Parts: sequence; structure tokens; C-alpha cells
Amino acid sequence: MHSRLLPLAQSYQRSGPAVLRVSVGIVFCWFGFLKFFPGASAAENIAVKAVAELTLGLIPDGLCLPLLALLETAIGLCLVTGRLLRIALAAFFCHMAGVFTSLILLAGDMWHAYGLVPTLEGQYVIKNIVLFAAGLFIAADDLTR
Repeated sequence: MHSRLLPLAQSYQRSGPAVLRVSVGIVFCWFGFLKFFPGASAAENIAVKAVAELTLGLIPDGLCLPLLALLETAIGLCLVTGRLLRIALAAFFCHMAGVFTSLILLAGDMWHAYGLVPTLEGQYVIKNIVLFAAGLFIAADDLTR
């Protein structure tokens, strides 16, 4: 059985990085695109709060969501197409740093008062660990080409 699956596994091993890059790009496009429509994104309120905290209120609330929508969609499109990939990955990792920083800056929104049990918003942020790991793999693949 193993020997029959080996060619399939080897084929996916070659195409896997591109599949992962495009998949992460689709996720970014999807969630970014939702932010263009007020009320469509489940993360919209926490995203606006996080940007306000991270920028010390320098970006007006009304501008936070469109800017995030543009950033996430642009990152996604670059990942999907493979164009401007290094710039997109730099933006991706900066974005992820902001996302994870919100776990500390917005602790009251991210964690229940009785311990390290995340709220729904906290869970939404924590799942980005998988996207971060995928981004590391995509970046390593790009750097070794």
C-alpha cells in the first residue's frame, strides 16, 4: 500500500507549498473582503479596538476597518498570485504581530476573568497561530528557491 501512495505523496510534496500559499491567500482575501462591508465580519469590533490601541488612537475608528480590509485583501491577493510575495509576507508578519499583541492589549476582551480561558474573540485570535505557522513555511519555501 505504501509504495502505491509514494508517487502521490511525492507529487504533493512538490506542489504543497504553492497549495498552502494559495489557501492562506484565500483566507486572507475572504476575511479582508468581509471588512469592506460594515457588520459582515465577526472580528470587526475587536479589530477596530486593536488598531486603536496599537496606533494610540492616531487612526480614526472610521478608517480602521477599511484600512484593515485593504491590507488583508492585498496580502491575500499577493499570496494567491505569488506576486510581490516578500513584501506581502513582511506585511503578513507585521499584521500577525498586531493580531497577537491584541491578546495582551485587549486582555479584558480576549480572556475570561477566571483564568487562561479565551473568550470567543480570544479564540478567533488564537487560531491565527496556524496561519502564522503556514506563513513561516511559505516564507522559508520562498527564501530557499
